Amino acid sequence: MSDEPVVLGIETSCDETGVGIVRGHTMLANAIASSVEQHARFGGVVPEVASRAHLEAMTPTVERALEKAGLRLADVDAVAVTAGPGLSGALLVGVAAAKAYSLGLGVPLYGVNHLAAHVAVDQLEHGALPKPCVALLVSGGHSSLLLVPDVAKEIVSLGSTVDDAAGEAFDKVARVLGLPFPGGPHIDRAAREGSGTAVAFPRGKYEDGTLDFSFSGLKTAVARWVEARQKAGETVHVPDVAASFQEAVVDVLTRKALRACAEHGVQDLLIGGGVAANSRLRALAQERCDAAGVRLRVPSPGLCTDNGAMVAALGSDLVSAGITPSPLDIPADSSLPVTTVHV
Repeated sequence: MSDEPVVLGIETSCDETGVGIVRGHTMLANAIASSVEQHARFGGVVPEVASRAHLEAMTPTVERALEKAGLRLADVDAVAVTAGPGLSGALLVGVAAAKAYSLGLGVPLYGVNHLAAHVAVDQLEHGALPKPCVALLVSGGHSSLLLVPDVAKEIVSLGSTVDDAAGEAFDKVARVLGLPFPGGPHIDRAAREGSGTAVAFPRGKYEDGTLDFSFSGLKTAVARWVEARQKAGETVHVPDVAASFQEAVVDVLTRKALRACAEHGVQDLLIGGGVAANSRLRALAQERCDAAGVRLRVPSPGLCTDNGAMVAALGSDLVSAGITPSPLDIPADSSLPVTTVHV
C-alpha cells in the first residue's frame, strides 16, 4: 500500500447511497444515488423504502464512482463504510456490501462513524484539520457540538440536542408551511424573501449555561403561531415565518458553537452535516467567527449532505494513522456514539 492509499467509501445511513473514492485527501470521485423522491409523498424517510433503494443502487453507484475516478476495483487499497449511526436496515446494506468488496479484493475494511466522517470530509477541500478544533454537526438526525483533538483517534462530545435535531425541525416546520420535503432547502429559499425579525420565535436553551440544544419548543411555537393566524382568517406570509424560524435556529447554533470555542480555548470551528448547507447559517457563523477571532471551515454544500467521499476521507485518515482494520463480522450499529470513531 502506498503512502497515499486509495480508499473506497460507502455511505448508506439514510436515504442516499453514496460511494466516494479518495487518494489521501484528494477526492477522485463522489457518486450519489438519492431515494428522496420516493420518500417525499410520505413527508419523511421510510426505512424499508430506503433499504430497498440502497440494494438497487449499490453496484451501479460503485461502478459510476470507479468510472469517474478512472480506476478499477483492483486499484482500491482499503474499503471504508458507515457502520452507524443511522437507520438499521439501510446501514446493513452498506456494511454487507463493504464486507463483500473487502473480502473479494483482499483489502482492509474500516467501519466508521457517520458523524466523524462529516468532520473528516472538510479535509478534501481545506486540508488537514487543526488539532484541536470544535465541530458543530447539524443534520436531520443530529445536532452536536464536538471537541476534536484528532478525528482519527479521539472525539469528545460537548453537547447535543435533547429533543428534535435542527434538520428534523426544518422538515416539520416546512410541513406546517406547506413546503415540500426535505424542508431545509425550501425554507432556506423562502427565507430569502422574508424578514428574520418578523416574528419573535423562542430560542430553546439559549442562556442555560450548557452546550446542548432544543428545537422541539421552537417547532411547536411556529405551528401554534401559524394555526392561530389561520383560525383568525389572516394570511400567513410564508417567507417571514420561514426566515424568523431559520434565524432562531441559526442564532442558537452559532451562539453555542462560539461559546464552545471560547470555553475550550479553540481557535478553529468546523461546521458539517446537511444543515451546514443552509445559507443563513453559513453567513451568521462567518460573521460571528470574524468578530470572535475564530477561523471557520465549512465544506461546500455538496459535501455537507451525506456522501461516500466523507466516509472514504475518514477511512484514509485511519489507514494513515495505522489504526487496526475492522473485523469482517462488524455489526451495523444504529445508535453508535459519536465518541466511537471506528469499530
